[in-house]
Amino acid sequence: MSDTLSKEEKKALKLQKEIERTESLKVYEKEYENLGFVCGIDEVGRGPLAGPVVACACVLPKDSKILYLNDSKKLSEKKREELYDVIMKEAVSVGIGMRSPERIDEINILNATYEAMQEAISKLSVTPAVLLNDAVTIPGIDKSIKQVPIIKGDAKSVSIAAASIVAKVTRDRLMVEYDKEYPEYKFAKNKGYGTKDHIDALKEVGKCPIHRDSFIKNFV
Repeated sequence: MSDTLSKEEKKALKLQKEIERTESLKVYEKEYENLGFVCGIDEVGRGPLAGPVVACACVLPKDSKILYLNDSKKLSEKKREELYDVIMKEAVSVGIGMRSPERIDEINILNATYEAMQEAISKLSVTPAVLLNDAVTIPGIDKSIKQVPIIKGDAKSVSIAAASIVAKVTRDRLMVEYDKEYPEYKFAKNKGYGTKDHIDALKEVGKCPIHRDSFIKNFV
């Protein structure tokens, strides 16, 4: 008998490992599923110099079989796009919230992020019993809803990972659209983050309407 695994056997082994990894990310979901709908929440865009902050609230089915869910930053753009379509098709409900650069300047990024999260939750078609949050407790949420802050939650919970992917794809697509309006900043490439190209453009041509004034004061 050969010691080397065939291509098919290697593929099957890889798939089995992924199924086991995904199951290990359902610890929090399983702990609270008896209470009702469990919702994962995450945001994208707290750090960029331009564009909105985007939050997503995502309720997956209890028997969700979606594989390859992970912190969106650990996935390729292609994989995120693929998973976005699967999540949007299979999720019980998905809510998106966002806050503009003007609002971020007005109330600061943390409070704007909380508002985006509150909006995302309000857009769900079901009422969650439990919120699994990536490291935060969201103010202004109905006290009857249990909040569970999880440090590095997007790498520990399938629901938060799914929310992080949807939020990231949503925001990235927006920034690609903004790139068509303001090509000099290369938003399609940098998504509004402070890359050298972006900062050089800021110094050269100044700001555009989607820049966050409170974030760019050192560059313009």
